[in-house]
Amino acid sequence: MLRLSALKSILFFIFCGCLLAAYWGLFNRFLPKPPSQLARKNHTLILSDFTHKSGQISFSKDVKPILDTRCVACHAGEDAPCQLQLSSYDGLARGLSKQPVYDNYRLNAAPPSRLFLDETTTKDWRKQGFYPVLNEHAPFPEINLNRSVLAKSLHLKHINPQPVQGKLPDEIALNHDRSLQCANLEEFKDFQANHALWGMPYGLPALTENELETLLNWIQDGAKSDFKKELSASAQADIKKWEDFLNANTPKQQLTARYLYEHLYSGDLHIKGQANNEFYKLVRSKTPGGQAIEEIRSVRPFDAPNANPFYYRLRPIVSSIADKDHFVYELSDEKMVRLETLFLKPEYTVNQLPGYDQESAANPFKTFAELPAIARYQFLLDDAEFFFAGFVKGPVSMGNSALTVIRDQFWVAFIKPQSEFNAQTTQFLADNGQYLGLPASKGEVIGFAEWQKLADLQEQYVTNKDTFVNNVLLNQQPIDLNFIWNGDSHNDNALLTVFRHHDNASVTKGLLGKSPLTAWVVDYPLFERIHYLMVAGFNIYGSAAHQATTRLYMDLLRVEAENNFLKFVPANARTAIYDSWYQGIDFKMFSGFHAPTFSTSKEPAISYQTSDIKNEFFEKIQQQLEPDKQHADTINRCQQIPCLAANRSPEQQQTDTLMQELANLRGDQIKALPEVSLLRIKNASADQDSVYTLIRNKKLLNVSYVFAEKLQRQPEQDTLTVVPGFMGSYPNQFFTVSTEQLGDFISQLKLSKNNPDAERFYSQFAIRRTNPDFWQHYDWLNKKYISLQTLNSGILDLSRYENL
Repeated sequence: MLRLSALKSILFFIFCGCLLAAYWGLFNRFLPKPPSQLARKNHTLILSDFTHKSGQISFSKDVKPILDTRCVACHAGEDAPCQLQLSSYDGLARGLSKQPVYDNYRLNAAPPSRLFLDETTTKDWRKQGFYPVLNEHAPFPEINLNRSVLAKSLHLKHINPQPVQGKLPDEIALNHDRSLQCANLEEFKDFQANHALWGMPYGLPALTENELETLLNWIQDGAKSDFKKELSASAQADIKKWEDFLNANTPKQQLTARYLYEHLYSGDLHIKGQANNEFYKLVRSKTPGGQAIEEIRSVRPFDAPNANPFYYRLRPIVSSIADKDHFVYELSDEKMVRLETLFLKPEYTVNQLPGYDQESAANPFKTFAELPAIARYQFLLDDAEFFFAGFVKGPVSMGNSALTVIRDQFWVAFIKPQSEFNAQTTQFLADNGQYLGLPASKGEVIGFAEWQKLADLQEQYVTNKDTFVNNVLLNQQPIDLNFIWNGDSHNDNALLTVFRHHDNASVTKGLLGKSPLTAWVVDYPLFERIHYLMVAGFNIYGSAAHQATTRLYMDLLRVEAENNFLKFVPANARTAIYDSWYQGIDFKMFSGFHAPTFSTSKEPAISYQTSDIKNEFFEKIQQQLEPDKQHADTINRCQQIPCLAANRSPEQQQTDTLMQELANLRGDQIKALPEVSLLRIKNASADQDSVYTLIRNKKLLNVSYVFAEKLQRQPEQDTLTVVPGFMGSYPNQFFTVSTEQLGDFISQLKLSKNNPDAERFYSQFAIRRTNPDFWQHYDWLNKKYISLQTLNSGILDLSRYENL
């Protein structure tokens, strides 16, 4: 009996042990894994000697400044690599995506993935295919670190530092159209094995140990955010005032508000008198003022809101400001009075508010037919630089294929509003609305046949416009300079300069640089169509057909703007000037698409004294402006030495004289310079250092082709524009010289026509990607930029910084 009882006891304990083991195995599946087990499974363990200071790291005070100065340089905006936007905590929490925003080959439009809009929770972003870069599993410190792609990317740089002199090795690919890896956590082990030098910051010096320690400590502690956007009582009062203005309920006010929204939504709005770093987006919301904003997720601003009622709201921008997509429209009491004067005080009636059907909504001449044309045009002219910035700094102007539609440098003037013909102009636009259709009216499936129909309508419109201008606006009189807007003698938006920098662009007030090859004269219908083609109607996530037809239609608008200018040129010179813009044997085969529409018979009533008609034309316009609105360019267009700017010290004037010499270089003499360079000239102290932007303007036979640009190049005719201060959001290179070295800088540049000479030039003056002091130079430039342009500056982007 004893033996049987003992055997039963043994069997019972074995059974209990097996049951307990099975239970423990099942239970253990759902327990958080200990760090040593989870962190090492399929992932490289981050081993560091950094001290873990638990709970002492603040996102807003400690982490965000590092992200802003080291990561936002590439990871901001819609062109951020892998869609990883590190300019806000929301972007960091969203993570990365393998789906590119810019894709010239997709057959169908992609679902939009705009931060703060298309999804608002991390869970929803995961459904959209975004991968985390922070740990989203068991919250142990070691797991937080070792399941973070961000931490692994920083650590990879730490254990595999890049060279500290010369050029980076070829294995660090830097071409902007390179294939991105976008490795997620599961792929990172293979990524590290294959790309040991691809740690972050990519292709740039590593973070300092203090910076790296701060980020890793924060990640170990769970990567929490303490950032809060708090608005002052004064700002909230101003917001309410503007939201009340935009949401007034009379038909005239509602139509005006829609017009304002469709033109301002893409910019950064600033309220005059409020903090210089506070900006807003104008959005449509399902909720009224005083409640949390529920932004309507439309692809285009004229898409149906699908909410009744909806409200226009000012949403505070919480991301750090990156210069590449930052252009500012300022709201003020004076601006509100101006808008009321333009749109609300004139006597007219809005009989019926327009709908949102695609065909009509994409055509502003149909949608806003009942708003006075003179009011619409004056609204655009008042802030012409802002609206051109929407075109040149917006999503459409990204990539070489998109930017081949414009020259590297051109000047812009505007037709003067003809207030005495307001009724006739408004009626003409209403009658010709059918000819002013744009590609967005056809949606994403537009093909060549639809585009050709739009091109035919454009040709008919230009014919009708010429008849209207000659018979009504000019009354059969010759055109003269009184037809050009002079800024009403106080507005400095009257003349603009646009620069193209290969695959991005910039715009500024005034006439910068030497007389360019081409010039535009823009009238109201042309200005409006540029905005609705390139800004309001462009879908960054659109199909290849949508992107291609947008590019092709812009060809037509560019030619129209150039032809407007040629109407001010003597008749016998027009054809020769036009032919100089469009050269090349291949072009002749396709000239039917770009046939000039200017008249070769009617002479302008302008007396030209020189053969440089273009330059003389713009000089005459400048003379009509007030002296302080002329933006005289004494560096690039100095007619005779000395040619010095006013209010400059002797030392500054000496520097200006050398910069004039630099600006006169061309062709092979500037071969060593990339598209956009920032030249820092050091003085006695860093606060007194000055900055110049060096812009290399490439000469092309024509700009009528999306591809094969190299076949159109004439590098021997390249020119250089030297701009005091900052121009361009994507610098390709920094150069640093002392005042005493400036002459030597110019001399060596002129001789740097081949690789050995260029190498010596770069070694002495360039701040290369391998320079250990790179970040100090970058920080100084960003701070200097903000000090010079408080509202209109942002963090410079380094994604196009070259490996010279």
